[in-house]
Amino acid sequence: MQAPIFFQGVAVAAPLIVAIGAQNVFVLRQGLLRQHAPAIVIFCSAMDAVLIAAGVGGLGVVLGAAPTLRLAMALGGAGFLAWYGLGAARRAANPAALDANGGQAAASLRAALGKAAAFTLLNPHVYLDTVLLVGSIGAALPRADQPIFVAGAASASVLWFTGLGFGARVLAPWLSRPRVWRGIEALVALMMFGLSAKLLLGAIALWKGWAA
Repeated sequence: MQAPIFFQGVAVAAPLIVAIGAQNVFVLRQGLLRQHAPAIVIFCSAMDAVLIAAGVGGLGVVLGAAPTLRLAMALGGAGFLAWYGLGAARRAANPAALDANGGQAAASLRAALGKAAAFTLLNPHVYLDTVLLVGSIGAALPRADQPIFVAGAASASVLWFTGLGFGARVLAPWLSRPRVWRGIEALVALMMFGLSAKLLLGAIALWKGWAA
């Protein structure tokens, strides 16, 4: 394996993956609740690997030339994040429903994976960062080096999501206090509303750009 190319992939992808976003918040919450964390970690890592490989393979060029698709993703993502934020706000307002040790009714694996898919695929920043940015850098490399670059970038995702999903359990004793868990749910709600507003403003700016 060509180590410089592998670690180039790690270095390019890591800052983008680690940046706080809706997907990271969801993985952290599932890890804290100990609800389907292994499956969520595997799914999110696998989706990142697929998107990175697709970007290196040329999907970034297609998305860059499809502003209508970016607008649709922004609007869909804004609506989904607002909906999830409302759910977090309701949980924060209902102390009886809060328990960081898994006392909350666990969603089914299918429902949890569905939410993970929505956080991944309805977020335009996933495409801008993972497909367009990381993909364009990898696509510029010689074809023989591209799989090594993809492996490095994907490994950064695996390490991050594994640490996020399983490392959260270390905090469980402290988070078992209802007041602390309420604060976490309130913070999640605020973040979801903020990200939703950001996507909506981006969609409006894109639309104005067309109208100008």
